[in-house]
Amino acid sequence: MYRVTLIPGDGTGPEITEAAVRVLEATGVKFDWDIQNAGEDVYHDEGNPLPERVLASIKKNKVAIKGPITTPVGTGFRSVNVTLRQTLDLYSCVRPCKTYKGAKTRYENLDLVIFRENTEDLYAGIEYQKDSEGARAIIDLVKKLSDRSIRPDSGISIKPISVYGTERIVRAAFEYAQKNARRKVTAVHKANIMKYSDGLFLEVSRKVAKDYPDIEFEDKIIDNMCMQLVQKPELYDILVLPNLYGDVVSDLAAGLVGGLGLAPGANIGDEYAVFEATHGSAPKYKGLNKVNPLAVILSGIMMLRYLGEVEAAEKLDSAVSAVIEEGRNVTYDMKPTPDDPSAATTSGMADAIIGKLR
Repeated sequence: MYRVTLIPGDGTGPEITEAAVRVLEATGVKFDWDIQNAGEDVYHDEGNPLPERVLASIKKNKVAIKGPITTPVGTGFRSVNVTLRQTLDLYSCVRPCKTYKGAKTRYENLDLVIFRENTEDLYAGIEYQKDSEGARAIIDLVKKLSDRSIRPDSGISIKPISVYGTERIVRAAFEYAQKNARRKVTAVHKANIMKYSDGLFLEVSRKVAKDYPDIEFEDKIIDNMCMQLVQKPELYDILVLPNLYGDVVSDLAAGLVGGLGLAPGANIGDEYAVFEATHGSAPKYKGLNKVNPLAVILSGIMMLRYLGEVEAAEKLDSAVSAVIEEGRNVTYDMKPTPDDPSAATTSGMADAIIGKLR
């Protein structure tokens, strides 16, 4: 039996997480769920969206699965997802994007895996508000050291990229490629402009690639990469990127295979792993039992593989594939039109997948 921290999330999180729990249990793998609430409601009740008890649970159990959690835009508390990744040093954000027969997409037979560095870059959270003492000090320092001017009414974010952080995310991508018989790793950057941050990312990526001569390596500039993914995504296999580019490109790749409803994710470090849907909490749909649960279910498949339950993972993936291909018991977003009266509920789609497991 696996003791796993379960974070239901907020908005639609609890209902899609409940569906995923039922599906995972139907595989026959035994779980002991350590339920820990976090997010917007907890913030209002406890003054902290990510109480220490949640972190303590993950540290004890080593593995967690979570529903989406609301992140306020511009104001309010900092992203729970970012805090989890940095506090637990979950440096690898792994986001597979593959096509399922029957899903609405213009592409076929895609199977991409995005490796996004999770702890550095602009997501490091080193920021200075406009007119703050820190912002003024940075502006003065830049003027002194480089004779370059920053407008005095600027907010400032600092983008750190280190040898250490880059080496371990690139190595994680190559190790995954070796273990899963993947053919190529592509490092994505903007080294032509940011020569000392993205340039470092590229330099270290090339160095690590030499340790894996059996795996093809290439690099692409980020804007070109986005165009390539739209035009000919079948040419790519594993992409490894700094934090911000990885965030953007993983959503782009999700769009290639049918949207965020089909996009699972894992945040993995040397000690802990947190599996999650990559989409938001969609609070306007809270309690309506209509949101697609597949992103959390597919994240659960990733968790099964991480736990070594490969047979159960393959069985569940086949069940999900069958339900999507049949197209009867799928939620509104996977129907030909979103107002299709035959659309399944969140729980109904879970029931259909469970039916395929029996």
